[in-house]
Amino acid sequence: MLRFSCLVLNRGAARRFASSFSSDNALPPNLLLPSNLVDPARLKRPPPPADSSLPLLRKCNAAVPPHLRPVQTWVESLEGKDSEPLGLTELHPDVFAVPPRLDILHAVEIWQKNFKRISHANTKLRSEVRGGGRKPWNQKGSGRARHGSIRSPIWRGGGVSHGPRGPNSYYYMLPMKVRVQGLKVALSSKFAQQYLHIVDSLNIPTADSKDLLELIRHRHWGESALLVDVCQEFPENILQATANLKTVNLIPAIGLNVHSMLKHEAIILTLDTVRFLEEKLLWHDQRYTPLYPFRLPYSDFP
Repeated sequence: MLRFSCLVLNRGAARRFASSFSSDNALPPNLLLPSNLVDPARLKRPPPPADSSLPLLRKCNAAVPPHLRPVQTWVESLEGKDSEPLGLTELHPDVFAVPPRLDILHAVEIWQKNFKRISHANTKLRSEVRGGGRKPWNQKGSGRARHGSIRSPIWRGGGVSHGPRGPNSYYYMLPMKVRVQGLKVALSSKFAQQYLHIVDSLNIPTADSKDLLELIRHRHWGESALLVDVCQEFPENILQATANLKTVNLIPAIGLNVHSMLKHEAIILTLDTVRFLEEKLLWHDQRYTPLYPFRLPYSDFP
C-alpha cells in the first residue's frame, strides 16, 4: 500500500513538473476562455519568439529571482493603425506573471465596492411614530386583544423594531500586502489572456474618436480599453478622443486599481507606466515597516 501511494504521488509530481515546461498548459484552466468566445483574429500576432530581430527597448532593471526570468512582449505605437511593433520590452515576473489568485481578486473587488459605502436607510422607533398617545380601548370588557398604543410594532403604521438606523458605514481596510497582490494578479491575468498591451506613448495623430475606435478594433484589443500613463497631463489629442467615449477611458498610473482593470477588457500601458508599476509594487515585497505609524488614531469613517 505504501509503495502504491508513493508511485501515485510521484506520477502527479512528474506530470506537474512536465506541464510547467509545455506551452499548452502555460495558462491555468481557470483563466482559459471557451473556444466559442475566442476571436481567431486576436491570435494572428503570437508572443515574441526568443530569437526576434526587433530591438529590446526596455530591460527589466529590478532584481529577478534566480528561478524565474523576465517575460517579453511587443511594444506597439498608436501613431498608425497598421504600424508594426517597434520592439520588445521585458516585464518582471513578480508583477506580470504571478499565480492567478482569484480569491484575492474577489476580496479586493468587494473591498473597493464597500469601503466607501454609507447606508442612509433609517426607520422610526415606536417613540418616533406620530400618534398613539392614549390607550386605543379599555383593557377589559371589549372582547378584543389588549393594546396600550397604536405605535406598537405589531400595529400597521407603528414603529419598526430592530430596523436599520442609518447612516451606517461599511468601512474596513484590507492589508496593504493583499491590495498590492490584487494589482499583481489583475495585471498577470490580463497578460496571460493577451489583453495587456504596451505602447511607447499615448500620442495619436488626430483627436477624432472614430479613428481611435477603428485602431482598437483593427488590432482586436476588445470591446473596452483602459489607457494608463504616468504623466500628470495626458496629450491633448487622446483627451479629446476619449472625452465622449464610454468604452475607452484614461487613468493615471497612481490611480490604477483592480476594479477599473476588471471593468475593461484590454489594458494599455506605456513604457513609463511599466517602470512605475514595477518600482512601486516590488517595493512592497521588500519593506518590513508599516506604512503609517501605529500611534495615529483609528476612525470607523473614511
